[in-house]
Amino acid sequence: MTSPKSSILVWDLPLRLFHWMAALSFAGAWLTAETERWRLLHVTLGYTLAGLLVFRLLWGLIGTRHARFADFVRGPGAVRRYVVALLRGRPEHHVGHNPAGALAIMALLTLGSLSAVTGWAVYEQLGGDWLSAAHDIAASVMLAVVGVHLLGVVVASWLRQENLVASMITGRKAGAPEQGIRSAWRSVAALMLVAVMSYWWLQWPSAPDGVGADTSQLKRNSDGGSNSERR
Repeated sequence: MTSPKSSILVWDLPLRLFHWMAALSFAGAWLTAETERWRLLHVTLGYTLAGLLVFRLLWGLIGTRHARFADFVRGPGAVRRYVVALLRGRPEHHVGHNPAGALAIMALLTLGSLSAVTGWAVYEQLGGDWLSAAHDIAASVMLAVVGVHLLGVVVASWLRQENLVASMITGRKAGAPEQGIRSAWRSVAALMLVAVMSYWWLQWPSAPDGVGADTSQLKRNSDGGSNSERR
């Protein structure tokens, strides 16, 4: 016998905080990528995204029920069945991530990691133009995947009459009581927020001209330059 559906807690607060901070970090990094004046902001957002991705990988192993990779990563067959049902206007209902969403998540984690690593290598001047090109390609493909993911969210929300965007804000979806999670893990979310804010607080005072700082100057500062050298 199936339990009656009600509003249950599905997404813990650390997962929701990761989702929105990662989205803002990527969007900000993309918008500031081509302007030297905003280079420090671009670098800071890139490192923020990298740290968030590390957290998500760990949380995918030890986090709450629906945050774990084991709960939503499925094979090609499950993705194909979900997409076919979606195209027929009868999408499957999943309390956690659906198979197509799971595929998008894994692609975004992979592309985000690749973009962060190549961006760090470019910043550290560890390679030639090919690294810069790889960084740009990874970011561009990631943007395309984000677009497909957003389209999928809109279509699934419309067909199922379920606001998936709102659920990633409130953490709640329709489901049986036994399908929910017991705790929002606010303490972990608070630690995440403190870590990000502390990094930004430490990063920005080192800039001689705020967001318009030359990153070569910033790198010298982070490598141990004196206060007089920073000016």
